Amino acid sequence: MKTNSRYPADVLITAIAPAIWGSTYFVTTFFLPHGYPLTVAMLRALPAGLLLLLIVRKLPTGVWWGRAFILGALNVSFFWAMLFVSAYRLPGGVAATVGAVQPLIVIALSRLFLGKPIRFLAVIAGLIGMSGVALLVLTPNAALDPVGIAAGLAGAVSMAFGTVLSRHWQPPVSSLTFTSWQLTAGGILLVPVAFLLEPALPVPTPANILGIAYLGLIGAAFTYLLWFRGLSRIEPSAAASLGFLSPVVATLLGWLALGQSLTPTQLAGFAMVLISVWLSQRSLMPKAGVVTPTRPAASPQPAIRQA
Repeated sequence: MKTNSRYPADVLITAIAPAIWGSTYFVTTFFLPHGYPLTVAMLRALPAGLLLLLIVRKLPTGVWWGRAFILGALNVSFFWAMLFVSAYRLPGGVAATVGAVQPLIVIALSRLFLGKPIRFLAVIAGLIGMSGVALLVLTPNAALDPVGIAAGLAGAVSMAFGTVLSRHWQPPVSSLTFTSWQLTAGGILLVPVAFLLEPALPVPTPANILGIAYLGLIGAAFTYLLWFRGLSRIEPSAAASLGFLSPVVATLLGWLALGQSLTPTQLAGFAMVLISVWLSQRSLMPKAGVVTPTRPAASPQPAIRQA
């Protein structure tokens, strides 16, 4: 009986996604036009999704049409909309701390939808991670806006549901195809919202085009491909804990690129986040000599032709 030796590699590959997401604040601040969050979110999702659809040339069938739009709303359109509302109404530290509750929500939802046991060590790891994020990004004079906090919690719940349902609804297609469906659906849902709630986008500058291209190709298509690949291989709570890496990367970018200082409190928060991620993975890592149970083989699916 052998250990699932690919588990650590799958975790590391999945961790690339939230690490890259940590660069979103920097790119948004210095490369994108201000005041168009929904339009930018739509431009981030829809072109990337359509590009991936052109590559895979595979549309959803049957029940997967509805599931694609549900997951697209949870993981992309509603999540990003709530994230922007929270970011605009709250200081960045408060928004990040509120969003850090997501791993704990995923643990509860995994119990409800997937029948996964609630591990004490995973809960402790989630609480340590939240505390670490607070020390890393929260300032003493941070304002607490009720609407912003509600939006942040709604976004965390949305992404948590999307994370768990992405594992619960395992599609008979590749991760690339699954990613293309969700990004396209999420982008389509954002089109009327951006059109009705925001003014027309001004003529983009070269910096704007570069920023949108980065967020679409790298920050959406590439990272969501890694994220959904990870969700098909590791438990949702293990993947969700990796989200703590986003504020860590955002803080490090501020230090490296903007010359911002790191206080002893932030360094302590940095260490707590890393300990939290390690504890979370430790609580779920297959034990030596034990084979991780896998789902029963599904009935044979017809071959899917890829472009």
